Amino acid sequence: MTEEIFTIFNIVRLFTVATLAFFVNLIITFFWTKVLYKYFRPGKEIEKQNAPVFNALHKKKEGTPTMGGLPIWITTAGLTVFFWLLSNTIDGFWSRVNFLSRGQTLLPLGILIFAGLLGMADDILGIFKRGGLRMNKRLFLYIFVAIVGAWWFYFKLDRDVINIPFLGDFVIGWLYIPYFIFIVVATAFSMNETDGLDGLSGGVFLIIFGALTVIAFDQGRMDLAVFLMAIIGALVAFLWFNIYPARFFMGDTGVMSLGFTVGVVSLLTNTALLLPLIAVIPMVESLSVIIQMASKRLRGKKIFLSTPIHHHFEALGWHETQVTMRFWMVSAIGAVIGLIIFLVDSKIPPLFQ
Repeated sequence: MTEEIFTIFNIVRLFTVATLAFFVNLIITFFWTKVLYKYFRPGKEIEKQNAPVFNALHKKKEGTPTMGGLPIWITTAGLTVFFWLLSNTIDGFWSRVNFLSRGQTLLPLGILIFAGLLGMADDILGIFKRGGLRMNKRLFLYIFVAIVGAWWFYFKLDRDVINIPFLGDFVIGWLYIPYFIFIVVATAFSMNETDGLDGLSGGVFLIIFGALTVIAFDQGRMDLAVFLMAIIGALVAFLWFNIYPARFFMGDTGVMSLGFTVGVVSLLTNTALLLPLIAVIPMVESLSVIIQMASKRLRGKKIFLSTPIHHHFEALGWHETQVTMRFWMVSAIGAVIGLIIFLVDSKIPPLFQ
């Protein structure tokens, strides 16, 4: 009976924090939108060299502010710190509500804030200096953030094990560091490619974090599950303003913070190898860019009309909302398949044991 009460309490805690995050972020975003339109217009210029298809499709969006994703991580971090402060100043009940813990949420929170600040700096450079950070400098920042996370995992959390579905866990020792860096950097880049249509990145992120929450809950990582629900609640509020026609873009401050967090959480839960399914849309978006670049260099021809691939479908004549909603559907299907594999794998013995 005690276990049932504990489970019910955690479920209530999950949805309470998500609801709080929704309303807090709704209020913050309402006022943040006014700040964006007053001080950060015209926003990102819709202009890409050698991308006439993209320019034609999105010229009408020129002047839309960016940095709309900032309140997502501000809300999540604020609620996390708020409940931690309550638990440390008022004894009793609040200590059970607090979800900031060294082993589960300290690193995701730190990465969320740090990557969000880096992304905000890039957004501001893009607004006032046009263009933001170049790809090589951005890659350096991505690797730097990933190295910090890899150091924490390997030396502080003693992580050196990867899980291969249906085969079991394998100790890889120091190779865990480059493995961590690759997963986090690849995830962050892939998530960045998804931010291109009204509501697309918000909906895809929502589905991905939903799947990761189910995984964390099943593993008994309740603090992590509550942390992810705070992100989900904040994302729903973001979508309130970001669905077509969007009031603003998520921007690097949102995409970088959430992208890095997805990578870190997948490694915390040892489900990184399921990301190609759980995060199928970002993976396909990233692959489309890589394939397009390789084709141009090797063959001198394009394969897609425009990349990332959501622009290709726009160029084929799909309305922006059609692309967004169909990509949401594909994302949900991929996440469900990933969850099925995770749940089946976690309930049966591995083949090599």
